[in-house]
Amino acid sequence: MIRHRYINFICAAVALLALALTGLLCFGEALGLPAASSAPGYAYRLFDNGRVHTVDLRVEDWGQFVAEAPAEAYVPCTAVIDGEEFYQVGLRAKGNNSLRLTEEYGLSRYSLKLEFDHYVDGGNYYGLDKFSLDASFQDNSYLKTYLVYDMMAFMEVPAPLCSYTWVTVNGQPWGLFLAIEEPEEAFARRNFGPDHGQLYKPDYRSLRAENADVALRYIGDDPGSYPNLFDNAKFDVDGADQARLIEALRVLSTGENLETAVNVDQVLRYFTVQVFVMNWDSYLGHTGHNYFLYEEDGMLSILPWDYNLAFGTYALGMTDPIRDPNVLLNWPVNTPARGEVMLERPLYHNLMKNDDYFARYHAYFRQLLSEYFQSGRYEAVIRQTQAMIAPYVEADPTAFCSYEDHLLAVDTLLEVCRLRWESIRGQLEGRYPITLSQQAEHPGAGVDASHLDLRALGDFDDLEAAKGRQDRAMAIANTRRRRLILSAAR
Repeated sequence: MIRHRYINFICAAVALLALALTGLLCFGEALGLPAASSAPGYAYRLFDNGRVHTVDLRVEDWGQFVAEAPAEAYVPCTAVIDGEEFYQVGLRAKGNNSLRLTEEYGLSRYSLKLEFDHYVDGGNYYGLDKFSLDASFQDNSYLKTYLVYDMMAFMEVPAPLCSYTWVTVNGQPWGLFLAIEEPEEAFARRNFGPDHGQLYKPDYRSLRAENADVALRYIGDDPGSYPNLFDNAKFDVDGADQARLIEALRVLSTGENLETAVNVDQVLRYFTVQVFVMNWDSYLGHTGHNYFLYEEDGMLSILPWDYNLAFGTYALGMTDPIRDPNVLLNWPVNTPARGEVMLERPLYHNLMKNDDYFARYHAYFRQLLSEYFQSGRYEAVIRQTQAMIAPYVEADPTAFCSYEDHLLAVDTLLEVCRLRWESIRGQLEGRYPITLSQQAEHPGAGVDASHLDLRALGDFDDLEAAKGRQDRAMAIANTRRRRLILSAAR
């Protein structure tokens, strides 16, 4: 038996401390303490977006890696993140048209993907399994993706964390990239908790195919009819998972009782931002891809991805892309794509046939316009971020544009946002056409954007000019490697 003159006092104090700790665990969020699932360690390290981070990629043969990058094969590397080393990290190039065109133009600045558990089971960066390094392909502002994710987060749409990163290769400067949290296990835990649902990245195999599953159309009850969904699942999928998703698509196809199968508010907020930024390399475009689909308990949500071609700059694969800024910046919010596309996009079209949802969609636009744009938040985000990254853009050895072109792109992006905001406000107030049919009846109505050249945000001509810069950077990186080999041999 324990004997101590203060034993009763000690036991009482321990009991009180245990009660206090229990209270913190149970009610910590109410007291202002973040939940562990919503505040993983990586969020406050690499994704502290108040500064530019550093990533050094130590790769045995960088020249060979770049030459073989289009195959998207992984190679092992050591990633030194803000001075901290992580070994045996899987590294590969990433992208679709951007990857193809980087190769086609003979360039070497690929977007990259780092996977911590590719070679090492359980490998992670403070809880993060994977992130990408976005090369700002056809984005001379370096800001399009960053700004859209900020808009999505502002509208309470689950969006990847991101931050700017100065990338070096074996110690040699390679350029300014945007680090982006990849939507996989860590992302799902952070946004939806440890008991999260299923996550998919629907994508087409061929543009010439019908790709009805990518468009989220109901094709029947056979899971084999949805290869572009189930083959692109981020987690293991069983028969029950397939059945829930297919049933949700069936309900969606009917246009009735949609709140039993769709997270309506979240989807409406997503489309509000998506339509504002005129991104047609997306679910609302010809391809119908570049989004993540989240399903939990039979409820569907759509999540944002890939915005380097937003703000009216999508022209890939188009024989006659729209270039007129007056057309683009006045694009009507009630018909964000032509009828033949909209009819094949039930997640937008069937929701908008419901009067209540349609009214909520307009209400979310009013919120975005007043609280994000009229308040000046968009300008503060653009200007403050540009000031932070400016020295790095100016020193970027593999940049797709000159520093002067970058400054022009930032000014252009500011003006695009201002005019788009004014146009949509006029549409909601009834002063400007809000549908394509109204535009046909009133040609020329809307804001005057004729002074803008959207090619300043990033265009194919920039790819031609970038080759010399990137060749020089590659030569320096290869020279550095040869010196290291010679030094090791001595």
